[in-house]
Amino acid sequence: MDSVNQIKQRFEIIGTNRKLEMAIEKAIRVGPTDISVLITGESGVGKEAMPKIIHSQSHRKHNKYIAVNCGAIPEGTIDSELFGHEKGAFTGATQTRQGYFEVADGGTIFLDEVGELPLPTQVRLLRVLETGEFLKVGSSKVQKTNVRIIAATNVKMQEAIQKGQFREDLFYRLSTVEIELPPLRDRKEDIHLLFRKFAVDFSRKYNMPTIRLEDDAIQLLEKYRWPGNIRQLRNTAEQLSVLETERSISALTFNQYLPHLSGDNFPALVGKSKQDDGGDFSSEREILYKILFDMRADINELKKITANLSGGVVDRTEEVDVEPRGLANENTAILSLPENRKPNLVDDYDFAEEIQEEETLSLHEKEIELIKKSLERNSGRRKAAAEELGISERTLYRKIKQYDL
Repeated sequence: MDSVNQIKQRFEIIGTNRKLEMAIEKAIRVGPTDISVLITGESGVGKEAMPKIIHSQSHRKHNKYIAVNCGAIPEGTIDSELFGHEKGAFTGATQTRQGYFEVADGGTIFLDEVGELPLPTQVRLLRVLETGEFLKVGSSKVQKTNVRIIAATNVKMQEAIQKGQFREDLFYRLSTVEIELPPLRDRKEDIHLLFRKFAVDFSRKYNMPTIRLEDDAIQLLEKYRWPGNIRQLRNTAEQLSVLETERSISALTFNQYLPHLSGDNFPALVGKSKQDDGGDFSSEREILYKILFDMRADINELKKITANLSGGVVDRTEEVDVEPRGLANENTAILSLPENRKPNLVDDYDFAEEIQEEETLSLHEKEIELIKKSLERNSGRRKAAAEELGISERTLYRKIKQYDL
């Protein structure tokens, strides 16, 4: 049985990350057995290396090893590819064909992207795992096979099971042992090592000097999240090797080769939760802002009417200041709050009610008094009184009934 360092050297695995080494150790230990293994991890983390390691450590290592990308085979032909078909089984089946399970008898089959298998094929695969039996497409003859199945997926299997997209019994048969590979962003100590390895490989391939990252570019390299993982890092190194005339790469140059599809590709200094941004309270806030805004307009209009009728001047400093914070700057107060008082949704609402209550009490008394005097001066003629007050006759009539005048 090989050591971790021997395996890393043999399969050209770069890195000293502990999670990576633990995954390799697990692959070495399960190699000599016939246990089914499920390899999980994000796309581009290098899952295809694990089944090769397992096969190399098994008693099947001198037999066939076949890798099948389940996501790349059309649904209509996947059964034929895996299990074979008889002549005339479907249109275009001009001769009998062996499937991968027949060809790999005694060896290992690696099913990459196993989460993409259609449900009918999952039933066939489950039968192979449980009994070692399968049927060719268009045949009723049961055939036996002795293969070891190693599967890999970047799909969250529990979610796929809950949605009915993957059989739960098949999942447990495939994942007797699960090996998880860490994403590149969790292997920060390995990122620059990998980049340098790729840079050397491409300098040899294209017969040109090796590119080198300056210090600021190395910092950018290690801070970037690499959503495409090792595959993306390799592609970036190849682009820089081919396209850049300067062999010393600055952060400014390096940044041009990083796709910034979202704000999540670089680590955030401060995370914001939904609740911090408004969350589920956003619609409630908007309604409250509208109420407060309308309230300010009503109060200030009544003040103008009072001032006009009494010959006074409206003091603008007394106006209720209601600024919809959702529509303005976040630092704008909802109300004109007392000094050193931080805005708070519930407290601000109570504070607005206090202001409204104080203003309403005084305006209520003034309004009744003004209406009474206007009606007396106009001998009870509502139309004339309304014109004097600057309001409609209908509004005046409503207020007479409201105040029981």
